Amino acid sequence: MAEILQKDGTWVFDGDALRLTPGRDKNVGLLRKTLGELVVPLGALAGISFEQGKKTGRLRLRLRDGADPLLHATGGRLTEPHDPYQLTVESDRYGVAEYFVDEVRNALLLDQVPTDPVDGYLLPGPAVPLAVSAGDGTAAFDGEHIRLEWNWKTEDAKASAGPRTLAVTDVVAVEWQPAVGLENGHLRFTVRHAPTKAPPKYDPNAVELWGFKKDPLMALVAAAVQARLPHPARAADDDVRTSLVVRPETPSPPVAAAEDDHDALLRRLRELGELHRTGVLTDEEFTMAKQAILKRM
Repeated sequence: MAEILQKDGTWVFDGDALRLTPGRDKNVGLLRKTLGELVVPLGALAGISFEQGKKTGRLRLRLRDGADPLLHATGGRLTEPHDPYQLTVESDRYGVAEYFVDEVRNALLLDQVPTDPVDGYLLPGPAVPLAVSAGDGTAAFDGEHIRLEWNWKTEDAKASAGPRTLAVTDVVAVEWQPAVGLENGHLRFTVRHAPTKAPPKYDPNAVELWGFKKDPLMALVAAAVQARLPHPARAADDDVRTSLVVRPETPSPPVAAAEDDHDALLRRLRELGELHRTGVLTDEEFTMAKQAILKRM
């Protein structure tokens, strides 16, 4: 087991997972403190590094793409004090930090953990229920429903409709944009069959985050909802299936002359074969798609 204790937090590695516990130092960000202890399975890691400085160094974890709903929801935009995958290390503990890195790297090599993206979340996301007040409203999430309530600063056009309750099953996307400088950010939920181009200030499915007041905890609401939506990789696979598989009950649309070209159809067959080999297409879907193309040849 490897362990490093700092004012910024404590990291422990037992060979199978890393346990990241935020410290109580005043420099620890509010998001890290609220998120609490994280357990990161070894299979979710893509790498670890340690950077030395004159007074302090920094341990950094790099997770595999798609492993953590928090990282997906925030898109790498968490600032340093709020990033749970960074740890400030005092200069007198540099040797311990280097040993910690070696232990994790050796485990990654022994277990032959790949670094490519994953198609399912390996971390559960923030615990629920959650309720965060910021900007022009409050966002609460209990695991099944999102509740948006407005304050006296909300734009009349949005507040006039009253509080909003959204079933997570009706949400197709979450968009979190932090406030930068004096530029406002937002937390927006895209609802199925109800697209909108309205600015967050007027969108009843969005909370506006003001630039002069930093509100990092809205990222936890975004991540908790994201963890309960279909994984982005699987959603992309569904889009591929929809575009490539020809259902027998659906008449084939008119095809341009170039598509009917023999070489183009052969390339299409090879694409289908690769999708079937990697598991994107099931046996049944592959067989139906292949037969449809062979008929056109």
